[in-house]
Amino acid sequence: MSRVDFGAKPIMVPQPVLIIATYDASGVPDAMNAAWGITTDFNEITISLGEHKTTDNLAINGAFTVSMATEEQVVACDYVGIVSAREVPDKFARAGFHATRSTFVNAPLIDELPMALECKVKSFEDGILIGEIVNVSADESVVTNGKIDMAKLRPIAFDPANNAYVAIGAKVADAFKDGAKLK
Repeated sequence: MSRVDFGAKPIMVPQPVLIIATYDASGVPDAMNAAWGITTDFNEITISLGEHKTTDNLAINGAFTVSMATEEQVVACDYVGIVSAREVPDKFARAGFHATRSTFVNAPLIDELPMALECKVKSFEDGILIGEIVNVSADESVVTNGKIDMAKLRPIAFDPANNAYVAIGAKVADAFKDGAKLK
């Protein structure tokens, strides 16, 4: 096998495209696109963030939601990543998003994105946001047999090697089951 070197680059796939939603001090919803996030425990998410209107809002409310960007909403999800709410205060509405207040945290659920983690800020230091997941909610349209159905959700991933969004593919195996065949 012949290998090609690319140097030090953040190429780890899949990288979910996360849409973080918060309220500002006046209760206006905001959303931003973040690709540098991962669940770090059963009830914890960690996201690397720069300085944004969203980070201002996190300090005010101590809460946020994280939705998975979807194939259907890829344009709106990209838009909230390339436009700052500091410069375009109504970017949430311009993206075509509508908000419903979470009953678990003081943060908006984005109606157009059918699944969300509802989180409280545990800490935010040196650009690393750690949130406690207090609830996961999903629209019934993406639920099959009481579980979130990825084929219906149609989440996208960020491809850092090509600066692209890609669809997440079909199921290939059953986790914690198929490997047992090698025991």
